[in-house]
Amino acid sequence: MAKTKTKTKTLTFLLILFTIFSISTLTTAKKNHGFSRILSPAKLGLKREKLSHLHFYFHDIVSGKNATAVRVAEAPMTKTSLTGFGAVVMIDDPLTVKPQLSSKPVGRAQGIYASASQTDVGFLMALNFAFTEGKYNGSTLSVLGRNTVLSDVREMPIVGGSGLFRFARGYAHAHTHTIDLKTGDAVVEYNVYVFHY
Repeated sequence: MAKTKTKTKTLTFLLILFTIFSISTLTTAKKNHGFSRILSPAKLGLKREKLSHLHFYFHDIVSGKNATAVRVAEAPMTKTSLTGFGAVVMIDDPLTVKPQLSSKPVGRAQGIYASASQTDVGFLMALNFAFTEGKYNGSTLSVLGRNTVLSDVREMPIVGGSGLFRFARGYAHAHTHTIDLKTGDAVVEYNVYVFHY
């Protein structure tokens, strides 16, 4: 009988200890959000999602004293590669509403492109479209994808954005409008389709 009372007291003590530990854990978990938590989009001021279409021209100027695209690195084999494999170019290219560089500016394409294919001219594009005009002034869209520059129309993913383009996702179609084969300067037409709030 004494053993039964001792077992009962021990079990009661363990049950009380477990209950106290469980309550303190639940209380702590409610106060401390830890690594992640689920939020309502409304809490962040996000309203209805919309689809926007942006159209502009990208001026990749690799020649002259005012170049906006500059090679910053290359592999030992780059100069002998038919595709320029290994070349890395840093850009700060103007974006305009028309193909003429003198037309109204709407932003800059800032980032890098690198020749990432040994079999065709295929660039890895990692850049931001940083807009400076109208309601999108100060907002950006981020592009990360493959650009097969000799194809008529190339599609690259929009993987995010900032400002009015927070939570953005979509794609960009690029079409070479003109290219100067002597200098390498190019004007590329972009049609960007993006979901955002």
